[in-house]
Amino acid sequence: MSKIQTIFKNMSWLLISQIVASVCGFVWTVLMARYLGVDNYGILGFAVSITGILGILDDMGISTHIVRHVSTNYESGPKYLGNAIPLKIIFASIKLILTFIILVLLNINEFTIFITLLFSIEMIFKSFINTFNGTFQAFENGKYQGIGITLMNTTTLLFILISIYLDLGLLGVSISYILANTLTFIYEYHVLNKHVIKPKFELDWEFCKKITLLSLPFAVTGILYTIYYSIDLVMLTKLVGDYANGIYNATYKLIAVLNLFYSVYTAVIFPVMSKFFKNDKKLLIISYEKSIKYLMLMIIPLAIGTTFYSLDIIQLIYGHEYDAASSVLSILIWTVCLLFISGASNTLLNASHKELTVTKIYAIAALFNIVLNFFMIPYLSYNGAAITTVLSDVLIVILQTYVIYKLGHRPNKKLYSDLIKIIIGSGVLGIALYFLNLNMWVAIPVGIIIYLAVVTLLKVFDDDDKYVIKEILGK
Repeated sequence: MSKIQTIFKNMSWLLISQIVASVCGFVWTVLMARYLGVDNYGILGFAVSITGILGILDDMGISTHIVRHVSTNYESGPKYLGNAIPLKIIFASIKLILTFIILVLLNINEFTIFITLLFSIEMIFKSFINTFNGTFQAFENGKYQGIGITLMNTTTLLFILISIYLDLGLLGVSISYILANTLTFIYEYHVLNKHVIKPKFELDWEFCKKITLLSLPFAVTGILYTIYYSIDLVMLTKLVGDYANGIYNATYKLIAVLNLFYSVYTAVIFPVMSKFFKNDKKLLIISYEKSIKYLMLMIIPLAIGTTFYSLDIIQLIYGHEYDAASSVLSILIWTVCLLFISGASNTLLNASHKELTVTKIYAIAALFNIVLNFFMIPYLSYNGAAITTVLSDVLIVILQTYVIYKLGHRPNKKLYSDLIKIIIGSGVLGIALYFLNLNMWVAIPVGIIIYLAVVTLLKVFDDDDKYVIKEILGK
């Protein structure tokens, strides 16, 4: 089996699992938003956001470091995992205490503190699962990660359905997440031990110090990345209240479902790109170029369609109670396009051992995001937070592009030609949707036909793309 076939075999497992995850996530997002109401959904958004920021302390970048190192040195796996697991238990204990202190200092009410601490416990389990998944990625074994993702999302949906049926409120929903992550933790640890690698448990302080220092840039980047994507939810609660947070969070969850598809791509491509950097820098650039092209080919027309039908989408999913979220959706959908570009660039830079540079970029973006939110949220509320997120993403893409050019990783000019063709195809789609003014359900098939016809006429797909498709099909 060729290398590219191995890559796509792993992707097929992860793609299937992420489709399941996206469907389940979509269903429970809709159910919870309708069941909890805007205010309680705002509390949920606050809890998830602040634990997401502090949850980086559970991992400290170790999972990402394991992917990069172990993917090039399988023999180091038992020692890495054997030290990482007990080390992360220590980190998690410190994080829990710190979370409680911060919530008290922010003068958060007791119920919200309790819900937030429950999600903080859920993040601990998720942190260990991420480490196991990182190991699966390093060994290019997407099967067990895919099964784990499927297990987590199906059980989360099941427990949430039970909570809603029994009318257990936000407390029941919070416990549902913990139960699902606990079951996934047990499964993944079992298959890791039995089929992939057995951790050699110890607590070598010198080794722990070494991997912590090497992982620190990933941790700082993760914190900064989470801050500039999640701090707006925290700031909305503090500056304008739970209702605004609920409106914004409803849209944000829809965007997160789309982002899951990109996470599959990154999970598979990152270890491969790390090997390309070590063995063949030409292939590294090619994988980067194709990543940008294929991701933009999918997401730009989707963003165009979502912008035109944002109100229809919100009413269909959440009902009229969330009508105000339509303006947020029409803005935030463009962050997905920018995230796909910045994500592919991050993968290239991290695979090239430029994680410190990535950290600096996200530090600038996080500071920019926080400062701009202080001005935008009081005046424009949830729309201001959405605009700030888009502008922060634009800044990141600009900085990443500059750094990539400075490193000499200059993409082929054909990539820019392909991107222009994709933008033209998406522009034609937008013009057609504007003048045709179709019902959303009619617009979907018509839009797909128009877009595919235009990109085909513009010859977006070249011989390399046809070769990739043949490899996927095993021909």
